[in-house]
Amino acid sequence: MSQTARVLAGLVAGIVFGIVLAWQAPDLGLRIAAIVEPFGKLWLNALQMTVVPLVFALVVVGINQASDAAHSGRVAKQAIVSFVILLAAAATMTAVLAPLALSMLQPDPAVAAALRGHAQGVAAPSGGWADALVAIVPSNAFAAAAASAMLPLVTFALFFGFALTRLAPEPRTQVVSLLKAISDAMIVIVHWVLWAAPLGIFALVLALTARAGLGMLQALGIYILLECALYVLAVVLLIAVAVTVGKRRFRHFMAGLVPVQAVAASTQSSLATLPAMLDSAQNRLGIPARVSGLVLPMAVSLFRITSPIQYIATACFVAWALGVDLTAAQLATGVALSVLVSMGSVGLPGQAIFLATNLPVTTAMGLPIAPLPVLMAVDAIPDVLATVGNVTGDMTATAVVAARCGEPEQAVPSETTA
Repeated sequence: MSQTARVLAGLVAGIVFGIVLAWQAPDLGLRIAAIVEPFGKLWLNALQMTVVPLVFALVVVGINQASDAAHSGRVAKQAIVSFVILLAAAATMTAVLAPLALSMLQPDPAVAAALRGHAQGVAAPSGGWADALVAIVPSNAFAAAAASAMLPLVTFALFFGFALTRLAPEPRTQVVSLLKAISDAMIVIVHWVLWAAPLGIFALVLALTARAGLGMLQALGIYILLECALYVLAVVLLIAVAVTVGKRRFRHFMAGLVPVQAVAASTQSSLATLPAMLDSAQNRLGIPARVSGLVLPMAVSLFRITSPIQYIATACFVAWALGVDLTAAQLATGVALSVLVSMGSVGLPGQAIFLATNLPVTTAMGLPIAPLPVLMAVDAIPDVLATVGNVTGDMTATAVVAARCGEPEQAVPSETTA
């Protein structure tokens, strides 16, 4: 049984038992929820303990990987710039549209009450813009780490990461290798904890549904639809970017993109789709190999366009379900952090990437993290659209870099034989 199947089994079992209890024996359901909830929290704490070292290591290693790639020449620098701009645009789009879409729906008060009783909330940022600005830079990096204050911690990681790029190669390599080893070790721990995910998610979901009933199932459906709609919109907008900024003809670009999207949907892996992307970029779209051969592998290593969409949409959903209105400062914090975290976490596997990357963004936005494992379990449903969106972003970024570098479109076999 695959890890995804085991997690879904725990989710379904928790939903069924919780709804039956809420329907047939509400008082008994509340007592059972109080018994199983500590076990779910214990599992969640085991996940959360890896976040601080993992995020710090990911940001520092990601900066140095991007720096190394940018030194490969003008094409690589244009690729890095394009990745950052597209990621920031995707995060900003989600920060605007997700709260707007959710505001049209009324959250279930029972779901909000269950979530509030289920986990301790994280204090939202207080004070005005001046306090928010001062809080970005930590006066004590270790205190920020101890308090799990993600934004100041990431700020320190940025300074540290960029400072490493100015060191001599040997000491820089030693430090980056150490941090890479730390991140790999944290992922091993995450995999150990995920082994118990069916039980942890069963306990968390049972406690939630026993308190909220069918409202929790409805809320999960809204979350899935929100993610799917944003992924589809991202694909449409990326195609528009390829046509306008990348200077590609619409039909020609779609002829090269659709086969790649088909492979992505079937494999659900951007890495497995890389050969198809290289073939399509060179032989269908006429993008020179010196561009596509560099940009596409970089994109698979550093660029996942749907990641910031997922991070921001998840945080906005948690806020909506709790009845919390996110401020502009909270949304801006989420946008900035989602770009940084996404570029450092592309290599993380499976469900580990959901928890390891959503935890810091959700925490930095001042929201409780207890709903995240439940959302992780249902995230497998829109994952196909996420992979399609990622490879669409990879192909779009390659077209944009080719246009910005002034690379002419090369003749493809179908054109030369016409």
